[in-house]
Amino acid sequence: MLLTFNYKDSTPEVTPESEAKKKKPKLFNKFDKTVKAEINAAEKLRKKGKAEEALRAFEALVQKYPQSPRSRYGKAQAEDDMAEKLRSNEMLLKAVNTYKEAAELPDAPADLIKASLKRRADRQQFLGRTRGSLATLERLVQIFPEDTALKNDLGVAHLLVGDNNGAKRVYEEVLAVAPNDGFAKVHYGFILKSENKIAESIPYLRDGLQSGAPGTDDGRFYFHLGDALQRMGDANEAYHWYETGHQHGHFASVWQRSLYNVQGLRAQPWWTPKETGFTDLVRMLERNWMTIRDEALAVLDTSRGLFMPEDENLRETGDWGQFTLWQQGRKVTSACQSVPKTCAFMERYPEATSCKRGQIKFSVMQPGTHVWPHTGPTNCRLRMHLGLIIPRTGCRIRCTNQTRAWEEGKVLIFDDSFEHEVWQDADTFRLIFIVDVWHPELSQSQRHSLSPI
Repeated sequence: MLLTFNYKDSTPEVTPESEAKKKKPKLFNKFDKTVKAEINAAEKLRKKGKAEEALRAFEALVQKYPQSPRSRYGKAQAEDDMAEKLRSNEMLLKAVNTYKEAAELPDAPADLIKASLKRRADRQQFLGRTRGSLATLERLVQIFPEDTALKNDLGVAHLLVGDNNGAKRVYEEVLAVAPNDGFAKVHYGFILKSENKIAESIPYLRDGLQSGAPGTDDGRFYFHLGDALQRMGDANEAYHWYETGHQHGHFASVWQRSLYNVQGLRAQPWWTPKETGFTDLVRMLERNWMTIRDEALAVLDTSRGLFMPEDENLRETGDWGQFTLWQQGRKVTSACQSVPKTCAFMERYPEATSCKRGQIKFSVMQPGTHVWPHTGPTNCRLRMHLGLIIPRTGCRIRCTNQTRAWEEGKVLIFDDSFEHEVWQDADTFRLIFIVDVWHPELSQSQRHSLSPI
């Protein structure tokens, strides 16, 4: 599974409501205290859920007292509320801008600046404006350089734009002053793992998870700690963490560790064609396997380099190449020009070609290749393997605790959200055709609405 990241704030949003249980934030400057009754009246409307009335009240206050940070902040919150009520990105953009205005007014209290900009960064991220969110968090850290929670959020923002090096620098700064910060540790370990510094990543991931700090109880961290331990040969501890992740609700089971799932789908490692309901597709593949094989061999024999090396760091040893025809439900037209008959065969089977959470591809594996135990990202697909060139001995695939071998002209079907592992110990290459299909229990509306992976 690729190392990817989604936003997860390390601290709760700072609002008057959330902070009241702890230290109440100081949101009123000297001027705002003189008009506190008017501001509180507008805020009362907002807290009662009267978003339109609250927005009108705060707009009037901003017009009347343009120098008032608290009035401007209230207007931003009311716009934020209206955006949620109307499901309006246009209104949310207004809130994003007003939060910035509130934070930049002269004499704005520090707590108000922090609350405004934190919420602004959060809403920018919600809108997909990850670089804008990063810039807002960078500004926050400039204003509050001692606040490690803000730095932790800044690190996540760097990860979201794919800047692992920037995130790494931020977490190193945090750990230099707060060496026991669990959030920083687990994210730092995550980054080390992405750099293939497997042994080095383990103590950070482990300590971060054990800290129980907010933002650490995340399936990705259990996933990558277990994976790192497996690669270091410590299967017992790896499965301890997989079991813990399962108990915390992140994994369907110790074996089935995909993270992007639809609940309630039938879950088993190996499937028969009849169980999938896609028997026509299986029959077509097995009937035409030699034609598919010959087209693949023709591509493999060229010097154009169409087979690309596996790029998810799943190999312990060896050489593993792939030639993709469909990716995330989209046809790779240039690739299909090289194997037109194969693509023509597949066009008739939307359960495969429309699978936005899978691929259709050729896979060639050279002798001496070992693929680490791993799981796919989602339970929304099943994976078919059609044997094309299979050495007599030495090639096998394990899914959970069952190991099988490919046969030329035959289809194997498994659910790659379960742990699986591959060995290629033959003396010549292995070639298969991989076809991902939608899980048969997904409805048409679910297939249409699910995001690509």
